[in-house]
Amino acid sequence: MTLTEPVISKTQPQTRFQAAGDSTRAVHAGARRDKPFHALIDPIVQTATYAFDSLEDIQDFLERHDAGEKFDRYEYGRYGNPTVEAVAERIAALEGADEALLFSSGMAAVTTALLALLGAGTHMVITDDLYRRTREFTNDFLLRYGVGCSVVPMGDYAALESAIRPETRVILSETPTNPYLRVLDVERVAALARRRGVLTMLDTTFATPVNLRPMEYGIDLIVHSATKYLGGHHDLLAGAVAGRADLVKQIADCTATLGGVLSPQNAYLLGRGLKSLALRVRHQNASGQQVAEYLEGHPVVERVWYPGLASHPDHAVAQAQMKGFGGVVSFTVRGGLESTARFIDRLQIPYTTPSLGGTESLVVQPALMSYHHLSAAERAAIGIEDNLVRFALGIEDPADIIADLEQALAGAA
Repeated sequence: MTLTEPVISKTQPQTRFQAAGDSTRAVHAGARRDKPFHALIDPIVQTATYAFDSLEDIQDFLERHDAGEKFDRYEYGRYGNPTVEAVAERIAALEGADEALLFSSGMAAVTTALLALLGAGTHMVITDDLYRRTREFTNDFLLRYGVGCSVVPMGDYAALESAIRPETRVILSETPTNPYLRVLDVERVAALARRRGVLTMLDTTFATPVNLRPMEYGIDLIVHSATKYLGGHHDLLAGAVAGRADLVKQIADCTATLGGVLSPQNAYLLGRGLKSLALRVRHQNASGQQVAEYLEGHPVVERVWYPGLASHPDHAVAQAQMKGFGGVVSFTVRGGLESTARFIDRLQIPYTTPSLGGTESLVVQPALMSYHHLSAAERAAIGIEDNLVRFALGIEDPADIIADLEQALAGAA
C-alpha cells in the first residue's frame, strides 16, 4: 500500500485518509491522532450540550458557524457530536463521498433524506422491490403531503425512463434487493438520471462499500441501514447517508429539525464494527458463493437466487460492477409453507430472525415473517412464495454451514 500524500495530522480529523485499501480506511478514516488522554480509541463523547467559556466565545462560534466554516466546536447534541462525526467521516471515506450523516436507524436515514429533497407537487420513481417499509413511506406516507410516486419493475430501464416527469426529483432503488438479490445497472441509471436532470439515491445496505461504490458511477446519494453489515454485530440500530456535499448539507439541515440523530454510544459501536467490515464482507462473499453453489446442486432445492451464480438474472451486471456478491442467499425448497418451516426449524447454526449482515448467521421464511399479514395469493402476486428461504450468512465456517444445511434438507426430503 502506498500513501499518496502525508495524511497524519496531530490536530485534525482524518476526513480524507488517502490509503487505497478498504480495511485501512475502515480503521483510520475520520480518526484523530491526538485523542483525549492519549487514548488509542475514539472516545464516547456522552453529552447533550456543550459549554462555552464566555458570551464572546458563543458569538465567535455563531459567526464561524453561520459563515459555513468547519471547525472543532459544537453547540448542542442534535447538531453535532465528535464521536458521531468521526464515524460519519469514515463512512464517507469508504464510499468515496464528499460527506456522510448518521441517523438513529436506516429508516430515519431514508425518510429524512427524502423529506429534505421532496416537497408538495414533486414526484419520485422507485423500483418495485424496495424494502417494504421504504415502499410504505414512498407510496403511502408521502402521498399525504402531495408527493407523487411511480413504481417500475426492477431491471426495466425503459419503464424507468418513461416514468420520469417534469416534476420528478429523485430516482430511488436498491442493489442488491431483498430477497431476490436483483442487481441494478448503476452506471446506466446514473447516466439516465443525469440526462434527465434527476437525482439518484441508492440503498446499498446489502452491497456495502466493500463490494460496490456507486458514487464512482455517478450516483448522487447512498443510504445504508448501518444496523446490518456496517455495524456487523446485531447490537445497534443506525443509518447512514453519504454523497455530494451540497445534498448532504440539505439533509443535515432537515435532520436538525426532524431530530433522528445517532447517539454517541451507538456511533462508537458502529465505528468499532466498521473496523472489521472488509474482513467480514470478504469472508461472507466467499461463504455466500460456496453455499449458493451447494444449494443449486441439491435435489430438494428448487431454485437459488445469488448474483454470483450464472443462473441469476443479473449475473452479468453484478460481475461487471461488484467486487463480491455478498453474504445473503435466497432459495426455495420443495414443499409448501409448513414443510419449509420444518426445514428451517431443523437448522442448528443460524438464528431464526429477520435482519442480516452480522457475525451470526440468520435465517428467515419471508412468507411467515415479513408478509404474514397477506394471503398466499397476495404473497404470490408480489413474488413471495411460501417455500422461500432467505439465509444471511455470518462469519461461521462455510463447511459447517453446508453440513448444517445438508442435515436439515435431508430431513425435509
